[in-house]
Amino acid sequence: MQIAGIMNTARQGMAAETARVEKAAQSIASASPTAGAPAPDMLDLVSAGIGFRANAAAFETGADLWEVLATIRRD
Repeated sequence: MQIAGIMNTARQGMAAETARVEKAAQSIASASPTAGAPAPDMLDLVSAGIGFRANAAAFETGADLWEVLATIRRD
């Protein structure tokens, strides 16, 4: 897989996790008092945060590799 592919996959993962956070936040915000426990939505928020950070780290690593390759190519 090429570096651009890795970065694109990480970007798509961050977008997916952002959508999960928005959905869980909307569910928590619109819940009625009789809707039940918000625990599953809170768990989604936490796990989406972890997934987002993992994808962001993969993206940063790809960017760092891209920079190293550009430096090597110039030298």
